[in-house]
Amino acid sequence: MNDRRKITKDDLEKRFKALQDDVTEITETKKSSITVLAVAGVAAGLLVAYLLGRRGGRRRRGVIEIRR
Repeated sequence: MNDRRKITKDDLEKRFKALQDDVTEITETKKSSITVLAVAGVAAGLLVAYLLGRRGGRRRRGVIEIRR
């Protein structure tokens, strides 16, 4: 039980560096797919807004009759 060694600053730095490298690697691999999904989501949102705006404009459009 007494064979445990103390945790040093170097041990912590090594572990944190390894963790940071893992997280950086994962984010780099996922960054492109996240970017594509974000662009697709924005495009879909703009399309929906455009279509709803056209529909609302058709319903509210009045008929103007001009007589002389």
